[in-house]
Amino acid sequence: MISTSWGAPAAFTKGFNLQHVSDGLYGRHLHVYNWPGGELRQTLDLGDSGLLPLEIRFLHDPSKDTGFVGSALTSNMIRFFKTKDGSWGHEVSISVKPLKVQNWILPEMPGLITDFLISLDDRFLYFVNWLHGDIRQYNIEDVNNPVLTGQVWVGGLIQKGSPVVAVGEDGQTWQTDVPEVQGKKLRGGPQMIQLSLDGKRLYVTNSLFSTWDKQFYPELVEKGAHMLQIDVDSEKGGLKVNPNFFVDFGAEPDGPSLAHEMRYPGGDCTSDIWI
Repeated sequence: MISTSWGAPAAFTKGFNLQHVSDGLYGRHLHVYNWPGGELRQTLDLGDSGLLPLEIRFLHDPSKDTGFVGSALTSNMIRFFKTKDGSWGHEVSISVKPLKVQNWILPEMPGLITDFLISLDDRFLYFVNWLHGDIRQYNIEDVNNPVLTGQVWVGGLIQKGSPVVAVGEDGQTWQTDVPEVQGKKLRGGPQMIQLSLDGKRLYVTNSLFSTWDKQFYPELVEKGAHMLQIDVDSEKGGLKVNPNFFVDFGAEPDGPSLAHEMRYPGGDCTSDIWI
């Protein structure tokens, strides 16, 4: 069993404060345990490239000793693997560069990878950038060389109409085009995702943690979360927002509500393995 050390409740329950990172209240380690038994065998220091390691997934194939972890703050997907001597190593597999921005709390904005998953056939890896606002699909058939095969924008802080703008290398400012779905403007940024067993339907909600929601996306708390369906090309790769699917949790009887985790009744790509 491998666990992450993303942060101390004394820090993250109060909202994000960059000083807490310097104070050591957020992690950068993976801990490897014997399971069952619970004996700590190894600690992996991910360094400055692995700050706030959050979600962690093994490949579904139980014969493969490899997996990935998303470091939220530094926005890197890090691959971990068993070495020839039986210990565990790691390397940065995918990096999301921070955006230079204007009208925000910092001069640069990380993507903030908060969730990811791997398709049941281990061909594709999907992750979200909660602040930037995009969902990405990578082909990982060669786990050493992930290839971007799909990307779609479904929210974020730099969408058109936001006061925040990104600044390109040429000094020009830009914002992203985010579609409306069933006449509704998309709120917040993509956060939790879940994939059908056949790999063709990816669902996404947009609430991370109410304190953080209030800090970065106050409108999300006021109006509630929503759930979208992303149609997936599971053969060649590709992502597209389904225009006919929109679940508005702001319209709940006791709402507005903040939607987070999702599960398929018959199994999904974060609850099943194959043998």
